[in-house]
Amino acid sequence: MNSPDRPYALLSVGELLADFIGHHVSTNLVDAQDFRRYQGGSPANMAANMARLNNKVALVACVGNDSIGKYLTREIKESGVDTQFITADPLEPTTIVVVSRTAGTPDFVAYRHADCQLRSEQIPDSLLAQTQLFHTTCFALSRQPAQEVIVDAARRAQKAGCQVSIDANYAPTIWPDRQQAWRVLADYFAAGALVKVSEDDAERLYGERQSPEKVIQDFHQMGAPMICMTLGADGSLVSYDGGAKQARIPGKKIDVVDVTGAGDAYWAGFLTAYLDGYAPGNCAHAGAVLAKMKLTRQGPLPEKVDRKLLYEQFE
Repeated sequence: MNSPDRPYALLSVGELLADFIGHHVSTNLVDAQDFRRYQGGSPANMAANMARLNNKVALVACVGNDSIGKYLTREIKESGVDTQFITADPLEPTTIVVVSRTAGTPDFVAYRHADCQLRSEQIPDSLLAQTQLFHTTCFALSRQPAQEVIVDAARRAQKAGCQVSIDANYAPTIWPDRQQAWRVLADYFAAGALVKVSEDDAERLYGERQSPEKVIQDFHQMGAPMICMTLGADGSLVSYDGGAKQARIPGKKIDVVDVTGAGDAYWAGFLTAYLDGYAPGNCAHAGAVLAKMKLTRQGPLPEKVDRKLLYEQFE
């Protein structure tokens, strides 16, 4: 619920970038000839999704002092996100990601520049004291100086009584040093983080397929009190109270139109239900409702989503 003493339901921290996505289907970027520009970045999309559900949300990010940076800031502001904590780096251009449009896993190249130039001044204690949820991603944590700034801010957020969250969307192409990734994630989880991780994320992080039980056990040991592991068509598994309790949510057959951004939709639904005081299993159901809405339509979610839709099945 929107709290008067903590007006920001979510403070999302990390990458705001431009996705240049192949206009036509191709096997990889070798064959992709033309591209369309979209506002991207998981923390930015997460912020926009939470705003669509009528949460007050702010984004902490860094773009370049260029036209693409201005375009991205305008787009995210139009989705209802507070953009006053977005800075423009005077030297680095805005980060862009070039992506193929393919039926399988897309081929992509990330040109990393301004997104990692976050500064501690962008996340003052006074802002954390006004925030209910502090959220980031592996992409955001993969480079300095943002890495140190975000981990420090997560510790300060915990001290300020703010619930920490992460989408552990690890990708070796973005973060080649897997051992460093484990160390940084352990530091972040230790701030009492709620963790979302997919089966594919976990496989990339471990370097091989792992059982959900193994992943959940390890993440709890690293300090995460609640872990939500999404299992694709098989639904999701939530482990909470440090592993003492679990809820299993079965998958439902749906006709998928567009998978892009489904994870950000899921976690926005989950965290909105969490803020509204629902039990973890119900939060996972709410996440699945929003993910389904995203999967069955081309492009982003509608401008406004009635949050009551998240709870229809169990009220």
